[in-house]
Amino acid sequence: MMNSNTLRQDARVIGLVGLAHGVSHFYHLILAALFPWLKPAFALSYAELGLLMTVFFVVSGVGQALAGFVVDRVGARRVLFSGVALLGVSALLLAGAHSYAQLLAGAMLAGVGNSVFHPADYTLLNQRVSAARLAHGFSVHGISGNLGWAAAPLFLTFAAGQGGWRVALLCAAALPGVVLLVLFLNRAALRPDPIAPAKAGAPAGATLSFLRLPSVWMCFAFFLITAVALGGIQSFASVGLVALYGMSLAWATSAYTAYMLASAAGMALGGFLAANSARHDRTIAYAFAGAALLALLLAAAVVPAWAAVVLMGAIGFAAGIAGPSRDLMIRAAAPKQATGRVYGVVYSGLDSGLAIGPLLFGALMDGGHPAWIFVGIALFQALAIVTAVGLGGKTRAARPQTA
Repeated sequence: MMNSNTLRQDARVIGLVGLAHGVSHFYHLILAALFPWLKPAFALSYAELGLLMTVFFVVSGVGQALAGFVVDRVGARRVLFSGVALLGVSALLLAGAHSYAQLLAGAMLAGVGNSVFHPADYTLLNQRVSAARLAHGFSVHGISGNLGWAAAPLFLTFAAGQGGWRVALLCAAALPGVVLLVLFLNRAALRPDPIAPAKAGAPAGATLSFLRLPSVWMCFAFFLITAVALGGIQSFASVGLVALYGMSLAWATSAYTAYMLASAAGMALGGFLAANSARHDRTIAYAFAGAALLALLLAAAVVPAWAAVVLMGAIGFAAGIAGPSRDLMIRAAAPKQATGRVYGVVYSGLDSGLAIGPLLFGALMDGGHPAWIFVGIALFQALAIVTAVGLGGKTRAARPQTA
């Protein structure tokens, strides 16, 4: 870690990594945004469309855990560049698809490309950004992801409306190409630390020794739980609001947009809070407690429709505050020389939760219980508090021993 970096050096690294992360999140929704066009084009059911997303996140989750080992072995920059390139190739494959099997293959390839970003991104941020600005780096990283989520539906639906879904995917394929060029031209700023040689006489299982740390699995559980809640918000919050409040789908969709934009603003504030606090679990607990209470209020349907949009934004803002504290808490749990592996395993919980959430909350909607969507979101946010407090206690207890 270089602690003597200038503000300009740190900002350059943070901006480059954030740019790549935004593309990753953009590709999370590259298929979902085009469902209205793909369904009639391939005569697909909603279950078959949903399976495309499940395949993407399952492949990404498994690949993410493996990608962390590759990052620690060959360096984060090389892995990051490969992931960006694979996303572009996946969009080209999807644009030329003429069968459901080809769509599945494109979803799988996109999942492989998406899998590298968290272990590569966080390793580069930890290696290349000064400790004093690392919380802000994590904040920008989260904000860029939310902006990618917000931009994908707008960009893809507009392009598909103008020229069809194949044109939209071809336009999407150009995005990673441009970003990869920018990253390559600035590759010196993203140079990884030298790979530490394997210690002579080290036991064969030393590479996997971090898996024995309870804190690593508590981090995984935290991500899994919070991602289930996020999966419910992304997939069914809009239709749930329509059923509960009788608002139009367009108005309900704006509530989801309010959630994402407010979450980005919350992450910006969370970066300052995390930079000035060592009790990251306390920040997370307060943030998710507020989000859970607001979700319960939303479920009660006791406010007018316009206030439901405001509540969605407030939930996003509260949840966003927790982001930078969460990432710093994971950093504290990661052993030296195992950053990529730890972030890879931990963030595979995010993909696992995003794969589980739509199935769980979809069953609630099929059962005619739209209010339970928001009750379930509140429940999982409350469970996240338990894991965060437990993890915070373990990392603080381990800190004197590490020192």
